[in-house]
Amino acid sequence: MKPIFDIQFMISIVPEILKVVPVTLNITIVSMFFAIIVGLISALVRIYKIPVACQIASTYLSFMRGTPLLVQIYLAYYGIPKILDYAHTYYGWNIDVNGIPAIVFIYFAFTLNVGAYLSETIRAAIQAIDKGQMEAALSIGMTTWQGLRRIIFPQALAVALPSFGNTVISLIKDTSLAFMISVVEMMGQAKILGARGLQFFEVYIVVALIYWIICIIVERTVIRLEKRVKQFERGRSI
Repeated sequence: MKPIFDIQFMISIVPEILKVVPVTLNITIVSMFFAIIVGLISALVRIYKIPVACQIASTYLSFMRGTPLLVQIYLAYYGIPKILDYAHTYYGWNIDVNGIPAIVFIYFAFTLNVGAYLSETIRAAIQAIDKGQMEAALSIGMTTWQGLRRIIFPQALAVALPSFGNTVISLIKDTSLAFMISVVEMMGQAKILGARGLQFFEVYIVVALIYWIICIIVERTVIRLEKRVKQFERGRSI
């Protein structure tokens, strides 16, 4: 009787999938870095109700949270080259659209998508801090930015850290969509390997386990960071 799993095949493909783990992590780290910047800016714009910019930020958040990530990836992949071609034709921009790597469009789509969700996380964390602390900072001569950077942001980080961890884990899993525009990350490599011998079941089990291990590592790291932040908060309150 033929076994359900081809164990030898599963073991043999592990190194092949591990080769592209850096691509998955690269997408996650780069997108998360820029998403934090986008999320912070849009959160501050909404908190301080900056005219025009606040309406733009609200529309951006509504659109990114109300449309599927896959659609956003396709919009970036097919839309940005059209915009650049238009700019080249009418404004003389010398941009080689064909020379732009597909992963750039992934960075763009993931940054805007994750930034929209982080914006709400950051806004809620900042607003959870007592307003009196900012008033106290202003009363001793600090600027608004100094008060945010030195007093509000460190405390808001402690509040937002669990949500940040969940967002990173979700982003790692969402990178599996990058293969839809030919960026070969873990899921893309799994599909290629599975197509060789039509052993998709074994391949997907292996890639699922690798995703799981990576997410466990991220989860444990965030838990340790939370403990350190809480120790700092307790030490400061004494």
